[in-house]
Amino acid sequence: MANPNAGRRLLPLLSTPHKGGRSALTCQFRCGNACAHDVANTTGNAYFGDVVKEALSRRGVLRAGALGAVVVGAGVAGAVPALADEPGVSAAGHGWSGGGSDIRFTAVRPNKDDKLTIPDGYQSSVVVRWGDPVLPDAPAFDFDNQTADAQSKQFGYNCDYVTVFPMGRDRALMWVNHEYTDESLMFRGYTGGAAATEEQIRIGLAAHGGSVVEIERAGRTGEWKLVTKGRRRYNRRITAQTPMRFSGPAAGSDLLKTAADPKGTTPVGMLNNCSGGTTPWGTVLTTEENFNQYFVNADKVPAAQQPYISRYSITTGTPSSSRRFDRVEERFDLAKHPNEVNRFGWIVEIDPFDPDSTPVKRTALGRFAHEAATTTLARDGRLVVYMGDDGRFEYIYKFVSKNRYIPGFDRHNRALLDEGTLYVAKFTGDSPASEIDGSGKLPSDGLFDGSGEWIPLVSGDRSYVDGMSAQEVLVYTRTAADKVGATKMDRPEDIERNPVTGGVYVALTNNSNRTAAQVDEANPRPSNKHGHVLEIVERRNDAGGRTFAWSLPLVCGDPNDASTYFAGFDKTKVSPISCPDNVTFDKDGNLWISTDGNALGMNDGLFVMPVKGRERGYVRQFLTVPVGAETCGPLVSDDQRSVFVAVQHPGETDGASPDAPSSRWPDGEGSQPRPSVAVVWHAQGKKIGA
Repeated sequence: MANPNAGRRLLPLLSTPHKGGRSALTCQFRCGNACAHDVANTTGNAYFGDVVKEALSRRGVLRAGALGAVVVGAGVAGAVPALADEPGVSAAGHGWSGGGSDIRFTAVRPNKDDKLTIPDGYQSSVVVRWGDPVLPDAPAFDFDNQTADAQSKQFGYNCDYVTVFPMGRDRALMWVNHEYTDESLMFRGYTGGAAATEEQIRIGLAAHGGSVVEIERAGRTGEWKLVTKGRRRYNRRITAQTPMRFSGPAAGSDLLKTAADPKGTTPVGMLNNCSGGTTPWGTVLTTEENFNQYFVNADKVPAAQQPYISRYSITTGTPSSSRRFDRVEERFDLAKHPNEVNRFGWIVEIDPFDPDSTPVKRTALGRFAHEAATTTLARDGRLVVYMGDDGRFEYIYKFVSKNRYIPGFDRHNRALLDEGTLYVAKFTGDSPASEIDGSGKLPSDGLFDGSGEWIPLVSGDRSYVDGMSAQEVLVYTRTAADKVGATKMDRPEDIERNPVTGGVYVALTNNSNRTAAQVDEANPRPSNKHGHVLEIVERRNDAGGRTFAWSLPLVCGDPNDASTYFAGFDKTKVSPISCPDNVTFDKDGNLWISTDGNALGMNDGLFVMPVKGRERGYVRQFLTVPVGAETCGPLVSDDQRSVFVAVQHPGETDGASPDAPSSRWPDGEGSQPRPSVAVVWHAQGKKIGA
């Protein structure tokens, strides 16, 4: 049969501040003030320090052959690096030969400037901004005359995950998530959901979701621009009101049925889409994260559902900070439709090349505050998806398909995400608990490291969790993970696999709620304001395996702080970094890290860190985003001539409003701040970072 994916070559890429450095506005609108609420995970699962240490001989077996040689990986999602069977280096990267990383630029200094600050010799421009026309009949953006109909055809608010699908050398499709709305910056005089007009509420619904837009290269440079003329037949807006369908083992479950959908198979819309991933067959996996904040009256759901509701921090009552979507769509009132909340918190697959296709919520991947959806292939060709649950003391997951990926066999491949096993991670440190004292001092073996295993939760209709059916495990995945003793982590966010080494890297953003009694080898600091990065090396470098080694190559913060660690690199030379959020890799295997909520008091930014060679741990700041903004994306092009970043919530600072904005980015004096995707390139056409 003809390859239906021909031409779809993926582009691997790239008031008072609240806890973690965020403004009160960000906390309110992005996650419903999650930090102000009690921790949802109240289970007694052991922390690393409480776990009985495994025998060192077993640890040695796990680490053997993990990263035995520098290998060259194919450059597409789903690619797997060449694999080594012989014993090699440790998860810490010791034993790498070769000296350089080819990263050569003068690091950007921390700042509070209201602009996109980039290194000398580089240029930047805005690709697309909130309100730009997406569909051909969309009107021009008019801040003071917004309508829901216009917003449903325009680029949505607060861009996050960015990915690009090339269509030839100089044209591509770009997918962008629209995570959440900040109505206090979108509308003049906004005072809260209860006082909002119905049109404002509908605009908010339309500003969520995601966009597909065509972009084109500007000449022979690394600059890309939005295509504004012609048919643009692939352009599409997906919103909180777009019809979708469920697939996988939980589709049709009683837990997903509502009055409007008695079969439990046709949900409507997606909410709070944060990070994501792509599939080898050329589709987007976009992830629903803080969906809990959009509902009211959770305290009125049936008693049997209450424990599950609280585990997901669903809003009780009708708080004044709520957007009050229930005023225009009754389904957001859980007193009337208690199962509606179960229809959010999934990974959604979207085909950017088919604007008429129905988005699919893949239930086999579980339901939680999804952050990542990174795909790769196991040694035997099965599809693997790595996922984080962005919450304090939440877990790290992966899904391994039942069947193998077959290049070009589209119909077969699209069923891979419906059949397989969902796992959750359990970690074990290898140092005495007395050596993990919260000071950040390395244990006597010189590393924060250890071993781990993937615990199965569910496979098809088979549950591995006592007292829970397979459908219950998939709908109430957090509870299932609690029951099997998964390890509590410090807000697992983005997860990416290195295309060169095969190592898996997890951004653990922060956790100010961890106490001194709760520190462990993988979360070695109490009141962890700055976060850290976790490195996982699967046994034999096989993403489909059940065991792994792990280490912490980066413990973030001010390099002058003794509790920080930069993989042993000279800390007098590195850039300060706080609150790692999204991560990606360039084709050379260097780790790029974007930050969210810089607790060091400066603007967020994008950083690069080699993970091998003499410069392993050498963190350098590549850019900073404007005042009040968060750095999202990021995406490094396959030719390494372009870096895309999503600049989310510029000007979202306490006291800011449309009449008194704290940012004028990106359009300058007299304008309102507009979340946008920007691109950065070298003025002389050199490789990014070189």
